[in-house]
Amino acid sequence: MHDVRARRPGKTPRPGPGRELAARLLVFASLALASFAAHAIDADELIRHIDRLWRGDTSHSTLSMTVKTQRYERAMTLEAWSRGKERSLIVIREPLKDRDVATLKVEDNIWNYLPKINRVTKVPSSMMSGSWMGSHFTNDDLVKDSTFERDFRSTISFQGERDGRLVYEITSIARPDAAVVWGKVVTQIEQKTLAPFVARYYDEAGALIRTMRYDQFRTIGERVIPMRMTLQPQDKPDESTVVVYREIAFGVPLEESFFSLQSLQRRR
Repeated sequence: MHDVRARRPGKTPRPGPGRELAARLLVFASLALASFAAHAIDADELIRHIDRLWRGDTSHSTLSMTVKTQRYERAMTLEAWSRGKERSLIVIREPLKDRDVATLKVEDNIWNYLPKINRVTKVPSSMMSGSWMGSHFTNDDLVKDSTFERDFRSTISFQGERDGRLVYEITSIARPDAAVVWGKVVTQIEQKTLAPFVARYYDEAGALIRTMRYDQFRTIGERVIPMRMTLQPQDKPDESTVVVYREIAFGVPLEESFFSLQSLQRRR
């Protein structure tokens, strides 16, 4: 027979040391998860995280760009460097006829270098919405990505499951005094990896103009990076520009002087 003894009224048995430890660990884990969740769902932090995905403090990459339009198809191999959000350099390596054509960005300014005539030209503000190298990317894309947080107000417009995937949806509305092409940008981010998988760009009237899709995710260090980006204009469903990162490295030694007009012509 089991020895069953009555407990004294008003007395509560004290948990053993194992239970106390488990309870403390549970509280600690709950607080840690709550802290992470609060951090992860901050819209501005997510915007900064996305911007740093392909940059880091410094970066060096090789990538391909394939442009398909109703009139032509072209493929390019590019080499790119960046230092923070304010400085970047892109040089075309192939095809031969475009070799060493380069684009330099320093803060809100863009210059193009044309080796055939050995000339550097600054892109005027009136050309910021123009196509970059015949692609569906604009000159504005090269500049305004560095001022996205400044020129837009971003909020979490949706958080939860969508199409079987837990997502954050960030809606970014252009500030009234911002000189930007887009009136609104809606970006969907996977909660688990904090990697974007689709972004939709709207004009000031609210019409969808283009869609960017991200895939071919790869873990590099602590980042989960989409290695392929497909940009498609809404009014031309048969056209697209596809960018694929072949290699990308972060933390490479790059001084500010690397991104100067004086050195632009030497990146051959």
